Amino acid sequence: MKHYIGIDIGGMSVKAGIVNEEGKIICKDICQTFPDKHYSVMVKDMYELCVKILSDAGLRFEDISGVGIGCPGTIYAEKGIITFANNLNFHDTPLVDEFKKYWKGDAVYIENDANCAALGEYLFGSGKGSRNCIFITLGTGVGSGFILDGKIFAGKMGAGAEAGHMVIRIDGEKCTCGRRGCWEAYASATALIRDTQKAMAKNPDSLMHKIAAQYGKVNGRVAFDAAKQNDKAAKQVVKRYIKYIGCGVVNLINIFRPDKVLIGGGISNEGDYFIKLIQRYVNRYHYGGKINPRVKVVRASLLNDAGIIGAASLAMNK
Repeated sequence: MKHYIGIDIGGMSVKAGIVNEEGKIICKDICQTFPDKHYSVMVKDMYELCVKILSDAGLRFEDISGVGIGCPGTIYAEKGIITFANNLNFHDTPLVDEFKKYWKGDAVYIENDANCAALGEYLFGSGKGSRNCIFITLGTGVGSGFILDGKIFAGKMGAGAEAGHMVIRIDGEKCTCGRRGCWEAYASATALIRDTQKAMAKNPDSLMHKIAAQYGKVNGRVAFDAAKQNDKAAKQVVKRYIKYIGCGVVNLINIFRPDKVLIGGGISNEGDYFIKLIQRYVNRYHYGGKINPRVKVVRASLLNDAGIIGAASLAMNK
């Protein structure tokens, strides 16, 4: 059986795992990253992490058929370059060439992390069996990956497929990208926390205060937990949040009409309760109503391993 290495680069850590051709992780590990240092330091750490997991799995370099790397930001995959990743201080960074200084082999590939996750879900997760699917991750921001006709769609020089930065409200909330009214500014976990805090300030008797105290902070679960206990203010927060997410999902469905929309990220941990609310909104507002084919909204299933499996899938797909 063939084996691949998937490397998932994050803002604070790098994860790496050995994945077999069935999409199963047989060994994985993690190391801390230092975005303030030169990228060559991170690349060396990545290589040493790969050496460690190979040793832990009892495998050799020759047993690995390819390496896939998933990284946030704009990735020019054909050149192996990270064009821009602001949180990692990467700008026109030749990461693949740098990694090949250590790695014994040419089969090294890189893509945007959300694109990798989308591919992993398409091959081994909730997107399996579909031909076209869209992956959305709701976290600090809103990430997106598009699988069209079985292939990653990334746009010119890898700078496309950024659904989080389509505007859903002109002159709305300011987004970290510099524009106003982006989907990310309303549908991210960050936005949900902001709106929860606003609602708590206006409703001092809301159950959200007690729940937030139990967590020790206001997080993305507070409004949902309180809404499930019939708290009026919390139900309003959740209702607005579902509308914001649903608006963006419907826009994407109307453009691409995929087989499935997969939703991941921390908010997806709300499970069926959350997914059913999105599905209900989509069924009501997608173009064509009951006439055009409905699109199924499902929870992404690879969860915390999506980055590793997705990156390894990139190498498999090549």
